[in-house]
Amino acid sequence: MQDYSITFRSHASCAERYPENPQTMSTALPRKELFDIPEGIIYLDGNSLGPLPRAVTSHVSNVVTAQWGAQLIRGWNESLWMQQPGRVGDLVARLLGAPPGSVMMGDTLSIKVFQALAASLKLRPERRIILSDNGNFPTDLYMAQGLIDTLGQDYELRVVDPEAVEASIDESIAVVMLTQVDYRSGRLHDMKTITALTQEAGAISLWDLAHSAGAIPLDLTASQCEFAVGCTYKYLNGGPGSPAFIYVRPDMIEQTQPVLAGWMGHDAPFAFDQQYKPAMSIERLRVGTQPVIQTSALEAAMQVWEGVDMQDVRKASIALSERFITEVEARCPALTLASPRSANERGSQVSFAFEHGYAAMQALIDAGVIGDFRAPNIMRFGFTPLYLDENDVLKAAMILQEILDDRRWDDPRYQVLNAVT
Repeated sequence: MQDYSITFRSHASCAERYPENPQTMSTALPRKELFDIPEGIIYLDGNSLGPLPRAVTSHVSNVVTAQWGAQLIRGWNESLWMQQPGRVGDLVARLLGAPPGSVMMGDTLSIKVFQALAASLKLRPERRIILSDNGNFPTDLYMAQGLIDTLGQDYELRVVDPEAVEASIDESIAVVMLTQVDYRSGRLHDMKTITALTQEAGAISLWDLAHSAGAIPLDLTASQCEFAVGCTYKYLNGGPGSPAFIYVRPDMIEQTQPVLAGWMGHDAPFAFDQQYKPAMSIERLRVGTQPVIQTSALEAAMQVWEGVDMQDVRKASIALSERFITEVEARCPALTLASPRSANERGSQVSFAFEHGYAAMQALIDAGVIGDFRAPNIMRFGFTPLYLDENDVLKAAMILQEILDDRRWDDPRYQVLNAVT
């Protein structure tokens, strides 16, 4: 993996070359003081990994020393580690428009996809088709195919174009499994409409909210979807490897059969029964022991959302994204917008296609503007109003123009493909 301590050598001059213009500053939401972002960096990759909230460092240190170090195993009771997945789940639930007691933390997103998909198929045992689209994140499709290979019985994963999803929903479908925001282009599915069509056809709706949670307003209660899953290291800033979440509509919890019947999901785990009996609450979606330290980091990170209205976040992210598109299209004609033109049809990211996109992104990162790349030619930029303002967006576009005008991306060192792009 690239050593960013080396490649960021030129970022210190970014602020000097592009001084702030008070007239362009957004007054919507910046809470930059709550984040620990390296000086001189413009961070446009929160859609891949959120930056470090300042509260996390001291909190995790306390968990390690005062809880694990001093309390040892007593921490499970004295520091309430056992209740942590549900407690943090309730913090996430607020941003999902979900009620307390409907979201559980733990494991990885891949595991939560598997859990929700397997439970969905059990709820529709007479049907055999899982419907998804080719904009879904690959791991979701991998998990679906792996589950099908395990089950056999003529199950089918049917993958269509995103535009064809609604017309493909019929009474043969068991589950409609979609990622709400396309990880490459930012294309946004209409959750309410698709969920209604799914339920009219008698199927189960399963939504992956990895690129939605903390980025756009969500109302899982109003949507009436049965299941939702997502990760927390993107817009929720939980850190690399932070736990995933799973949502189950409250009236469906007792009908949901955990295929991964883990000890922590048992109704009485410390009774040590030989036979599995699922908890009567969202606790049944727990599998193994949660990563206490990583979940603690997420719990502290969630403080940045206190008092934040997701409608304000959405309004600000659209303004930032629109400004960026306008600036890039005016300054960088070699780039082609790969995201929907309408802000209402995309999430909180903007993607541009460029033949030399990977190398150009490496040069941009080297200049102190961090985005990322997705094959075959997509340069991705995430817009998070909690720590970005309009001045950041303008600077980023100006630096990108420099990179392209100078053909800086043509430098051989930017052609080396890293393990993580």
